[in-house]
Amino acid sequence: MHTIKLHLGDAEATDALGAALARARPAHDGEGLHVHLHGDLGAGKSTLARALLRALGVTGAIRSPTYTLVERYPLTEGGEAWHLDLYRIGDAGELEFLGLDGGEAVLWLVEWPERGRGWLPAPDLRVELAVEGAGRGVELSAVSAAGQAWLGALGPATAAYAFAADS
Repeated sequence: MHTIKLHLGDAEATDALGAALARARPAHDGEGLHVHLHGDLGAGKSTLARALLRALGVTGAIRSPTYTLVERYPLTEGGEAWHLDLYRIGDAGELEFLGLDGGEAVLWLVEWPERGRGWLPAPDLRVELAVEGAGRGVELSAVSAAGQAWLGALGPATAAYAFAADS
């Protein structure tokens, strides 16, 4: 499994990582890309998802799906990005009622994916975020061939950003 570890010193570094992930994202090949975002409350999962969506051209409000469970955003290149927050569900079976057949989704950003175990597709990219002092530590792990391609494209770009300075 290919892994990149970084230290994000502040919110701007998290935004820079989201933008870099958007630029490095593999082209849509008919299958949606699945990103599982792991970390404690306040670790930066929503912040990173919001930065990635903004860099993909989403305009207007990007709301946290904490209460709605899913927010859908049309992408300029076609399809939708789906941002899910599963913190509030009690059982993965509850996801059946959200109508997430995946047809329109070219990108899934899933917070608290362990709560959807057995229902969610396997991730292409696993993102672990953790509070480290005033900043955040992040570990990006490729879980599929698409994830490998994504991290392969991202890897060379990390040296150019402040978020990689401490890695």
